[in-house]
Amino acid sequence: MSPAQTSYRSRVVDAQLDEYLAELPAVAIDGPKGVGKTATASRRARTVLRLDDEADRGVVEADPGRLSRAGPPVLVDEWQRLPATWDVVRRAVDDGADAGAFLLTGSASPGTPQTHSGAGRIVTLRMRPLTLPERSWEVPSVSLAGLLAGQARIEGATSRVLEHYADALVGGGFPGMQHVSPRPRRALLEGYVDRIVDRDFPEAGREVRNPAGLRRWMRALAAASGTSASYETIRDAASAGHTDPPPRTTTQPYRDTLERIWVYDPVPAWDAPSGAGLSRLVSSPKHFLADPALAAVLLDMDAEALIRGDDGQVAVQRDGTLLGGLFESLVALSLRVFAQAADARVSHLRTRGGEHEVDFLVEGRGRRLVAVEVKLASAPSARDVRHLLWLKDQLGDALTDMVLVTTGRDAYRRPDGIAVVPLALLGP
Repeated sequence: MSPAQTSYRSRVVDAQLDEYLAELPAVAIDGPKGVGKTATASRRARTVLRLDDEADRGVVEADPGRLSRAGPPVLVDEWQRLPATWDVVRRAVDDGADAGAFLLTGSASPGTPQTHSGAGRIVTLRMRPLTLPERSWEVPSVSLAGLLAGQARIEGATSRVLEHYADALVGGGFPGMQHVSPRPRRALLEGYVDRIVDRDFPEAGREVRNPAGLRRWMRALAAASGTSASYETIRDAASAGHTDPPPRTTTQPYRDTLERIWVYDPVPAWDAPSGAGLSRLVSSPKHFLADPALAAVLLDMDAEALIRGDDGQVAVQRDGTLLGGLFESLVALSLRVFAQAADARVSHLRTRGGEHEVDFLVEGRGRRLVAVEVKLASAPSARDVRHLLWLKDQLGDALTDMVLVTTGRDAYRRPDGIAVVPLALLGP
């Protein structure tokens, strides 16, 4: 989808992948197209079989058993094009394959389930677009793993300001686009969206009878970035000025397919443990696309328009600006990459009446919990931290740390215990 990379960009997931391959026979890397799965896996493979290549796919389809006879490590790229390969790998694992024998990469889950889930045999890793440290923005000075352990050093300074973040939002985190100038990069992103509609949906087994309607729905979903708007609200926004809202039987498959091709990447609501003293929490997810650049191109927004405060092509009610929602999307991407490296998961919290909302909760081993609020402002106000302090009152020592992620220049600890961290300085 993009020009070839001149050199490999180190990824946060590299260390976890190498750790798994040292002891496990098969690892699958999932993620949307263009995030670098093949580049990462190819560096570790001796034999590469690309199933999006007709010749390779034909050979494997004629003789699936050659996977287990090829020189390991064997990379099966885009394995979902021939789902039977999953079972071949699983059986090879059952038969005693050595550690690091197989790598599988996929940019979609298959249209029909494979014979066996692979549980206990094939471990999966998620790969997302590049975070800011992976784009060589800064050397991070604040560690998410340290925050989860209650041992983080809150220090460091950056020269990055709001305009830099706006450029990062529209530029995206796809590795092959990092050295492309803005106009051709936008063409690549527009082509990426075109491919979703014209090729990825059909390849995922979903016929698109109304491409224009699908694009309108994707724009509405992009406009809902950083919100927990109902799917009915998104559906209504997609039909504004056109026709009656499409039925749920149409939009539900849209959503399911975007998840299957890893383009829709929602953050689930927090499942509060019993005894936490919290009730009346919403269960709806917070909406994000895999990369905020996809949302920006769907809404025909550039960095200047975002800073100016334009709302984009489709209006979905939100608190704050679209720029704030896309910045939150970049924070979500970063937190999930860093959390995966720390064996943690990311969720969000919102009370049903909307009185209290915490943008993200990062929950690690032993239920260690870090609450994260996201603000565009470089200098936080008392209003910006009120939800973090409310949650601290509710959870007490069960809340390991509180963080306000900003576009400011300095990382520091406030007198109330909240860590203020510019996104440029946050790392794994």
